[in-house]
Amino acid sequence: MGAGVQGQDRAAAFSFVLETGTADPVVARQHFAAKLSVETDPADVHADLERGARGFRVVDVRGALHYERCHIPGALNLPARSINADTVRAAGLSGDDVIVVYCWGPGCNGSTKAALRLSSLGYRVKEMIGGLEYWRREGHPVEGTLGESAPLYG
Repeated sequence: MGAGVQGQDRAAAFSFVLETGTADPVVARQHFAAKLSVETDPADVHADLERGARGFRVVDVRGALHYERCHIPGALNLPARSINADTVRAAGLSGDDVIVVYCWGPGCNGSTKAALRLSSLGYRVKEMIGGLEYWRREGHPVEGTLGESAPLYG
């Protein structure tokens, strides 16, 4: 067993955790507040949808075929590469709502690209971390031609 393993009598002389210093609590609070201002997660999105919370729209930014096969109930489809002022307007998205974007999962940056495009157009946006993969892993409902039998990624 290596140094620092739980239950070991001798203390490690070096800590990987503490190798880089920690942030001042004020700096840490600012960092985490900024992070949460642009991210949300499947559990919070699901809870708000179940409760009928208003003020946000869920947008699947994958291609139309993947959306058709499996998506979050009520989500709009606006593929990331197609996002511009005209397509956003045609989708009926309002500047009054926060747009929650999602893609396949943690290995896909389509939702990040979509969030960048939407915010560049002046929309308030949050990225749903974990994407559709973690939405499904948490057991939340999906709809589409394949529904639950759709692959977790494309």
